[in-house]
Amino acid sequence: MADLFTHQRHTDLCAEIDRHNRLYYQFDAPEITDAEYDALFRELLDLEAVHPELVTAESPSQRVGSTPLEKFAPVRHALPMLSLKNVKNEREFEEFDKSIRGTFLAQTGNIEYACEMKLDGLAVELTYEQGLLVAGSTRGDGLAGENILDNLRTIAGIPQRLAAPCPRLVDVRGEVYIELAAFQKLNHHQEAAGARPFANPRNAAAGSLRQLDTAITAARPLKLFCYGVGRLEGTTPSSHLELLQQMQQWGLPVNLTGTATARDAAEVLGYYRQLLERRDALPFEIDGAVVKVNDLALQRELGEVSRSPRWAVAFKFPPRQAETVVEGIALQVGRTGAITPVAHLRPVEVSGVMVARASLHNWDEISRLDVRIGDHVIVERAGDVIPDVVKVLVERRNGTEQAVPLPESCPECGGSVRKAGTEVVPRCGNQQCPAQALQRLKHFVSRNAMDIEGLGEKQLMQLLERGRIEDVADIYRLGNDDLFALERMGEVLAGKLLQAIDASRTQPLSRLLFALGIRHVGEHTAKILAKRFPTLDELAGAGHEQLKLIPEVGEKVADALVDYFADPANLLLLEKLRQFGVAPTPEATVLQEGPLSGLTFVITGTLTRMGRSDAEALVEQLGGRAAGSVSKKTDYLVAGSNAGSKLERARQLGIKVLDEAAFLQMTGRE
Repeated sequence: MADLFTHQRHTDLCAEIDRHNRLYYQFDAPEITDAEYDALFRELLDLEAVHPELVTAESPSQRVGSTPLEKFAPVRHALPMLSLKNVKNEREFEEFDKSIRGTFLAQTGNIEYACEMKLDGLAVELTYEQGLLVAGSTRGDGLAGENILDNLRTIAGIPQRLAAPCPRLVDVRGEVYIELAAFQKLNHHQEAAGARPFANPRNAAAGSLRQLDTAITAARPLKLFCYGVGRLEGTTPSSHLELLQQMQQWGLPVNLTGTATARDAAEVLGYYRQLLERRDALPFEIDGAVVKVNDLALQRELGEVSRSPRWAVAFKFPPRQAETVVEGIALQVGRTGAITPVAHLRPVEVSGVMVARASLHNWDEISRLDVRIGDHVIVERAGDVIPDVVKVLVERRNGTEQAVPLPESCPECGGSVRKAGTEVVPRCGNQQCPAQALQRLKHFVSRNAMDIEGLGEKQLMQLLERGRIEDVADIYRLGNDDLFALERMGEVLAGKLLQAIDASRTQPLSRLLFALGIRHVGEHTAKILAKRFPTLDELAGAGHEQLKLIPEVGEKVADALVDYFADPANLLLLEKLRQFGVAPTPEATVLQEGPLSGLTFVITGTLTRMGRSDAEALVEQLGGRAAGSVSKKTDYLVAGSNAGSKLERARQLGIKVLDEAAFLQMTGRE
């Protein structure tokens, strides 16, 4: 049984991974490296392996990617688009190979693998009926993606009609990417037009596909390589390589020159090493190899786990590195007062991008690395995104290097600095610190919070500097005179901004809770709280023990909520928001004492009357708990068609199994 600390760590990991999924998949703006993300995900998987009772349907381990953006219509994938499990070194691949051979060697003899380049782009699905392209979407969360068919039609390499003979129905999966030379040219155009350059080709490809104006997408140098299928009605090839060859005959772009077969692990490792050597000579970015069991029948027999197939892995490359010099260390102040160090570097090219800044995270990391101003260091763009300082070349020191002491005062306001308990991050204790105020405002108006479009950092800084606003509530008393004082703010823009501000007054309660920036309350936790407490007043009146009754709320979250609503300054802010007309829309609440109170349900298989997520929401609305995996704590398994391994597990544990009709009758929906 997981203790409170373990439960809270699991909750924190889920929230953190969800946030990074949204940044990566929805907004193409990752904040951490692939290596850091992989470390978080591995910790989550390890934790859930030891404590399976922590696994819920909301856990990132049960899902792929992130939810689709609201600006595009959702498209449900007929078959899930799964993510691949990562292996990061040869030993881990050999373990994967051993697990495959342990399952099949006795009955099949040798295992053949198909090895492909792992392009760093955006995964998409194309649906062809009678040979015609009829649908196109992003992967999204693996179950549903965004409808980007019109944008996909602008990519020259995608056929609008497959060459005959072709299947009656096929879902083609592929990766949209931009070649390196084209990416550099695109960024030159961006800079010439005064627009922000893209961080890397992957972000450029993803951003290009998510344009509402198809003319913008058409102007971008997008390409596609197809790597597999979902549904396929017709004769199915016997191997993955044959499938790629068949797709090429249909007229689809396939990277056959970068694909090879391997008879054993040794040949796979040989392919991987050669690919690593060729990496810099390729015209496009790759971040590893994809290794799949070549035999499609064996693939089907191996099956899949919740978010990835058992028959394939992504064999990732080691992160790219370069040597440079730390020319200075700047201190940044966040919305909670957290002071974080950022290294200013002598500009150096790392995997095609000029790097001038790198994260140092906190002073524990500075101490561990023993990094000083003037040091020669190794920087790494793990996942080819945001650089980190990973090593100090101590042997290059000449005695002029300067240590970086823990700040005694805030670099922005001069206020006192403190470190609470075991925290590794020092914080500015001045609530009036202008840097904190700006970051709180930026968070409040951000897309996933109150979503006030047109109110960016530049506008907020001007409003603060000119005394037009002091806190987030002041946003709602802005008028034309305040906005006309801003640079490049005309009547039309001011009108649109005031409309956006007005529309945000009735955002869902969960968005307001997230926007307030309560410590440890991320988007996921905010949604959980908004379902339990329909108003801010009810949440403010909840005690510590009442909050902890919510499975997703641990000690830290409960403490943070109680402290927030006990602070007179916060209560004054909430009252100002009310006075200025902020009235969040209540969300579907969960009955504390409903007919399913105290019961845990697992929904599996395909239901005919409602979707699985709808059934889980119904359970929670009636006071129950919807979990993602079967355990001894499960009270009922609701099994639709094709229920699979969860049904077998429930029978082994003696858990009561309901069909859809019995479930609907229990919930009063029949």
